[in-house]
Order: sequence, then structure tokens, then C-alpha cells
Amino acid sequence: MPINPLRVAVIGAGHMGRHHARIYSETAGAKLVAIVDKDLARATPMAEQFGAKAVASADEISGEIDAATIAVPTVYHAEVAIPLMERGVHVLVEKPLAQNVDSARQLVEAARRTGRVLQVGHSERFNPVVQALIRMEVSPRFIETHRISPFTFRSADIGVVFDMMIHDIDIVLHLVRSTSCAVDAVGVNVLGKFEDIANARLRFDNQAVANLTASRLALKTERKIRVFCPTAYLSMDYQKKSGIAIKLADNVDFIRMARERNFEDLSQFANIDFGSLLKIEELAVDDVEPLRAEIQSFLDCVRSGESKGVTAEEGLAAVDLAERITKSVAEQAWGERLPIK
Repeated sequence: MPINPLRVAVIGAGHMGRHHARIYSETAGAKLVAIVDKDLARATPMAEQFGAKAVASADEISGEIDAATIAVPTVYHAEVAIPLMERGVHVLVEKPLAQNVDSARQLVEAARRTGRVLQVGHSERFNPVVQALIRMEVSPRFIETHRISPFTFRSADIGVVFDMMIHDIDIVLHLVRSTSCAVDAVGVNVLGKFEDIANARLRFDNQAVANLTASRLALKTERKIRVFCPTAYLSMDYQKKSGIAIKLADNVDFIRMARERNFEDLSQFANIDFGSLLKIEELAVDDVEPLRAEIQSFLDCVRSGESKGVTAEEGLAAVDLAERITKSVAEQAWGERLPIK
């Protein structure tokens, strides 16, 4: 029996708003009703392209929609999303949930008060590489992430921690299953008043350690994660959608052989290619567009109430840790930005 499509709108006609509009327009379970942007000159061409109408304010269509993506600048997330939830609209808020913890808490409380779905657009959680990693059900002891790219000039209103590292913060919190940690971070601002490069070392109460690096001043794009745990080592490349796993159970024979040949004198293996001795498993990675999977999860949650996406509480936890990292960066006072001559 066919289901009625959910009526949706995209609030914000910028870069991410366009991608959300494209996917909604292609999704059988959704009907894109409107593109909302105070700049109608920007909203109108997008609306025409995807078969929707352009309006300048969400107030004009709040009674016509069931759900909406909020893709406005981060500082306006609460201002736009809370009134929509109070009018009965479910919302998917682009990452990060908010620019600070206080604003994020207001959003979470509004969702609880209104009973509306509030999910957060940490689309990297839906990256097939991350899904393959999650399926491994690992217990990480050490995680290392690198997320670097050239400057895009799209997120100058926030620093690299809230702009880029926030993805890895969410993934690390999801893998470690703990939010209580000590934070030590450094960073530097180059192009503006916010940090453009940052590194954070996190030591969680369960003894897991994570080392996160983010830069938006690189000459190339690189997004990688490595996970060390008692049972396996995993190395994943988000961009290439590939990954490998070296499992302890699969390499017991090599370990036994090394021990039998005198574990204290491994020099006898000097002429042997170490990599050839290991059993390395290529992880099965599905060819899925992360944002499409995220939006489908949001729509499914609106219908069923069962969340498989990033919840409001998880979005709040990521903002809380990101805020702690940025404060640690500021406390380090890692040099002043060079004057431009």
C-alpha cells in the first residue's frame, strides 16, 4: 500500500541546502514543497530547478509542511528550528547542532517539549566507511583522525573545530561510548578570528585515547581514521570509501610462529616482508551517498519514531566537546596571527 509522501521544506538556499533539496526532490517518500531563504533571488532558481516554491520566511509555509531541513548559518539554528518544532514540524538541523552548548540545549529541550523529531546532520556517520567500522563492533583503545582540506570560504563564521573536526568528534563519541574526557588542544587562526588548524588529544574515563587533527588550510583533501583495539587494527579512508582490518584472531598463527622462534629475538625475521605475514581484510564498503542515507533515516524516523540517525542528545554532546576543545585552544595561546603587510 503506497504511503503519502512527507511534505518537506529546505530552509537555507546555500551549498548544503541545495544538496538537501536535490535529494528530497528525488526521494519517493518526500515531496519538496518550498525553498526558504530571505534572499529570494537565491532561493527562486533552486526552487524552480527542484519543483518547489520559493518563500522568504518559514512562517509562510509552516502549516504546509511536515518536516524541514535547517541549512542556515549555525548561529541561526535555534532561532529557525525552535519555532518550527513549536508549530509541529520535525527538523533535521545541519551540523553542528548549534554554535554553543546553551543554544544546543535550547534545541534539545524544545524537541522534548514539543515531541518533534530533531536530528542532526552529521552526515559522516552515514559514510559507508563509518558504517563498516561500526559493524565491526570494536572497543577502541586509541583513535587517530585526520581531516584536512583547502579553505572553502563557506564556513568563515565558525572555526575549524565546529566546521570540520565536529564530524570526527561525533564519530569518536559514538565509537568510544563515553562523553567524559580530559581535553588538551592547540590551534592557530590564520585567515580570520577563528582557528583554522587544530589538534585535540582526548583521554576518556574508560582509558580510551583519541587524537584529532583538522585543518582547512591544506593543499589537498584528506579524511582518514585509524582505530587500535585489543582485537584488531583498522584503517579507513572516508574519501576513497575504503578500509582494511588486521584482526588478532586471523593472525594467531603468525604470533605463535614468532613466539616459537624465540619471541625475544625477532631479528631472525629481518629478511621477511612483515606485511606478507599478516592477514589483511579489505572491509566491505557500500557505495552509498551519506547525505542521502541521512535524509532517508530522518524521514523514516518521522514516520516511525525510531531514530537511526544522530539524535539531538548526540548533537549536544558533540557541541559540548567541540566547545571544550575550542576553549582549550584559546587557553594555549599558541602564538598570534601574523600581521598582513
